[in-house]
Amino acid sequence: MSSNHASLDAAATERKARLAKLSALKRKQPEPETLPDAGAGDDEAGDATHDVTTTYLSGRNYDAETRGPKLGFDQNPLDGQATLEDQAAEIAKATAEQAKKDEEADQPIDLFKLQPKKPNWDLKRDLDEKMKVLNVRTENAVAKLVRQRIENAQRAAKEKGAKQNGEGEEVGIEGEMLVEGIHVREREEEEERRDREDDEMA
Repeated sequence: MSSNHASLDAAATERKARLAKLSALKRKQPEPETLPDAGAGDDEAGDATHDVTTTYLSGRNYDAETRGPKLGFDQNPLDGQATLEDQAAEIAKATAEQAKKDEEADQPIDLFKLQPKKPNWDLKRDLDEKMKVLNVRTENAVAKLVRQRIENAQRAAKEKGAKQNGEGEEVGIEGEMLVEGIHVREREEEEERRDREDDEMA
């Protein structure tokens, strides 16, 4: 046993000695490029040291530009990857939205929101179908009355023998009566339009 320990100790010391010689030789080796001029020597010296650092240093933990250790990543290693935190945030957002929908579904229905603005909206709706026929008949009756008034005015003008403009044009309905009839019809149309708008709002 002791002979094995002695031989292992001897081998270790020999190896240490060889490594020490190699490191000493490495330190004593001359630089590959010599400095020719003093003026251009500064730039070349900087290039030589840069070449030496890039040649002998791996750059894994050493930053050659700052001549110190690397303090962080150049690029985040998790860029473009779905992380567990992102997935957890999405799940939390989805559960919060679902809980909000469930709370709204559990609340009782507000009857004031369901009520129409006017209490007679259904009566007007049912009446509109029936009123279509009556509206047509009303328009026909108004047109018939206007025609009768015109004919009566023309007969009255013939009886008096009055002629206008010397060309023999017969006098029609008086201007005031015609304007009054037009105003009445416009008022009726305005009321119908307002009723339709009220129904649409309700």
